[in-house]
Amino acid sequence: MFSRRRFLKRSVGLSSAFAFLSKSYAQTLPTDLSPDLAISSEKYWRSVKSLFPMPMDEAYFNTGTMGAQPSVVLNKVIENMRWNAEAIATCDYQGNGPLLLSGYEVYPEVRKKIASLVGADFKEIALTQNATAGMNYISNGLDLKAGDEIVNTDQEHGGGRAGWQVAAKRYGLVYKQAKIEIPANDPQKIFDSIFKEVNAKTRVIAVPHISSVYGIVLPVREICAEARKRGIFTILDGAQTIGQIPVDVKEIGCDAYFSSLHKWLLAPAGNGVLYINKDSISDIWTTLASYAWENEDDPGYRLTQRGTGNHSLVVGLNAALDFHQQIGPDHVTGRIKELGDYLRAGLKEIPGVSIYSSVHPDMCAGITTYGIEGVSGKDLQNTMWKRKKLQPRAVGEHMIRHSVHIYNLKSEIAAALEIVKELAQS
Repeated sequence: MFSRRRFLKRSVGLSSAFAFLSKSYAQTLPTDLSPDLAISSEKYWRSVKSLFPMPMDEAYFNTGTMGAQPSVVLNKVIENMRWNAEAIATCDYQGNGPLLLSGYEVYPEVRKKIASLVGADFKEIALTQNATAGMNYISNGLDLKAGDEIVNTDQEHGGGRAGWQVAAKRYGLVYKQAKIEIPANDPQKIFDSIFKEVNAKTRVIAVPHISSVYGIVLPVREICAEARKRGIFTILDGAQTIGQIPVDVKEIGCDAYFSSLHKWLLAPAGNGVLYINKDSISDIWTTLASYAWENEDDPGYRLTQRGTGNHSLVVGLNAALDFHQQIGPDHVTGRIKELGDYLRAGLKEIPGVSIYSSVHPDMCAGITTYGIEGVSGKDLQNTMWKRKKLQPRAVGEHMIRHSVHIYNLKSEIAAALEIVKELAQS
């Protein structure tokens, strides 16, 4: 039973907001196998799946839309929300009681964990609501003038293009989209397609690191290097990346990077991140201005401020970051790539199946979009659920998107392949 006294005894100042997160996760993680065997052992990954509240006989393949929260993350959020409600009268703004106004907090602990994960300094990190917010902070924050050009691609998520389209219409900017072929299996062609749209008036290149519908990993390091030579600001849509593939923003060389952490990092919805390189961040105007809107000592905090928010969601983000580290970032991304390759290899062997995602080893990870000739995406999705409780997502009239994560098993993918094979043959 929940005890308010137990929580209040452990709650002093801002650090108290995360005090209960310091408990060891060891008892909640699989301990029957060495971590060195994790990537190759289905027994290990079955035990990992048991750390999620979803039923063991159900398979969730839609992380590209929303990640499944581990039980430890869900429980931390619920506990904190309950504590906030029960102990609200003890908050005296002097360090006692729950933290009420999350939209004004610095959150150095969480920002440092994210910074460490993506290779940044924590003062380059702003906490946002989601990827769309991060994109809009840049499209609204950059000083651009009429006639300046922005290059997107034709595979942008709405949250990765709409802010630029609004800015173009409002300020007389020129908005362009580079065309990416489907399927895309040549990184050079993507590079050439983007720079075909670039000229002396180009000020911004804004492209996805991984495209939302097809899961294509773009050659972002090469794109950013060429843009830097030309003095062009680069911003990457990483909504589908952090937690799916390794991300190092310094190695990539982008000026800005935004992501939704409720997908592959498995944090609660309402958590996003925006990175801006320290050499550029002071040039970005604050879109949502609050008390610290002029703070240049910690510009990431300046951009984090957004008014009152739900502190419990940040508690969940902190727990998700710890969970990711406990499993091991390399184990997580390695397992995702292993399962994605396993699915694509099986699909290649089935006549009548078209793979719309990349199969280039450097351009694919955990998202695979495919279709069966003569079968609608919705019918394929519904059939998988009815027969085997498998839940991918239909993303087009004749396409389905399969997103694999650490809570998926090879046996579940094999079951999906068997259904695909039966439908393709019939």
